[in-house]
Amino acid sequence: MDGSRALRRRRTNLELEWAHWVQGGRPHGRERLRKEIVDSWGRSIATVRPEQDSAPEEGEVLQRWRASPLREPLSTVADELRGIAEDGGFIAAVTDETGTIMWTCGGRVMRRRAEAVNFAPGGRWDEQAMGTNALSLALRTGLPNQVFSAEHLVRALHGWVCYCAPIRSPGGQVLGVLDLSSTWERSHPLAMPALRTLVGAIESRLAERMSPSSASGPSFTGGPVAGKGGSGLRLRALGGAELTRDGVPLRLPPRQLEILTLLALSGPQGPGMSPERLMDELYGERHVATTTLKAEVSHLRRALSGALATRRYELTAPLDCDAAEVLAALGAGRVETAAQLYGGPLLPWSDAPGIRTWREHIEVALREAVLRWHGPGPVLRFGELHPYDLEVHERALAVLGAGDPRRAVALARRRTARSD
Repeated sequence: MDGSRALRRRRTNLELEWAHWVQGGRPHGRERLRKEIVDSWGRSIATVRPEQDSAPEEGEVLQRWRASPLREPLSTVADELRGIAEDGGFIAAVTDETGTIMWTCGGRVMRRRAEAVNFAPGGRWDEQAMGTNALSLALRTGLPNQVFSAEHLVRALHGWVCYCAPIRSPGGQVLGVLDLSSTWERSHPLAMPALRTLVGAIESRLAERMSPSSASGPSFTGGPVAGKGGSGLRLRALGGAELTRDGVPLRLPPRQLEILTLLALSGPQGPGMSPERLMDELYGERHVATTTLKAEVSHLRRALSGALATRRYELTAPLDCDAAEVLAALGAGRVETAAQLYGGPLLPWSDAPGIRTWREHIEVALREAVLRWHGPGPVLRFGELHPYDLEVHERALAVLGAGDPRRAVALARRRTARSD
């Protein structure tokens, strides 16, 4: 269930709030408006008409993009962006620090919609040019932002949902933003985590290029950490993606995070994976040169300070992984532990065949376990991450005592799921 009814209701209420505000009235509370949205409406109404049909044109941007510090780092995630955009019905865009779009990619349908409002190279999307939108808010605040339907000032964008995050230099300067946009009914809570992962990969590449050792390729300092026989490496792959060594983030491109996750799930002492199997689990039936995989593995090996065998791809140092820990806890019958460790779907942005298979396996195994569990904790935790799973919320109510204050939470979630 995709929550389409709840989204439609929210969109309708936002339209009413927007129309009331544009006509000079105060918001009347049908939908709770974020303060940053109302403040942005107030700032941008002086220069932008709500009836404006497209973004103004900045002019030729090809030479600016060729000279942009973001151009080469973007290439490290370009394939992933194209995959997300084309498979998920999004259009992706990168701007410079002024809010002028430099680069886009997307499927045919979204490209056509985007061109109609000049969401294309050369289009200006700062607040003064195009009013309230995710790109302008991310540039103004320096923080990730989402703008849904009639939260946009311009009526022509009320059919959109946009997710945006700033891209910073190693010194913290905002160089531009990365945006994922689609039609409002495709709004999804996992779009922002996917976007942040992609921005992290771009910023990691920026840091590599600006470091003194960048001429010799990507590098990370330090080797396996001594003490207790461990390497200090930990991979969080549920609900997002982050690799750390002794708590310090090691930023990797999405493809290398996929490889590391697949290797981590092949077993703590497992036999690793053959190059052929890894190719199949990463790319499926897509035609990809073996040299592409070898280059990704080489970069990953360098990031892991050599802790990756290359004849048969296998981790040679301990790696803690939340997804593997969830499966281990389920195997040992520790359902409460598994539910606490579960942070959401495995690499939610990934479309790699092997990741999709593991994602479904973990979610189904945990769901079945929490539905059979006698206590409320695991099923409440699972329901928190799956708000439209009516059966889960019904089970939570069945195991909660009559006087348990958590019943209110379960009842609210059941109501949301039923309204879908």
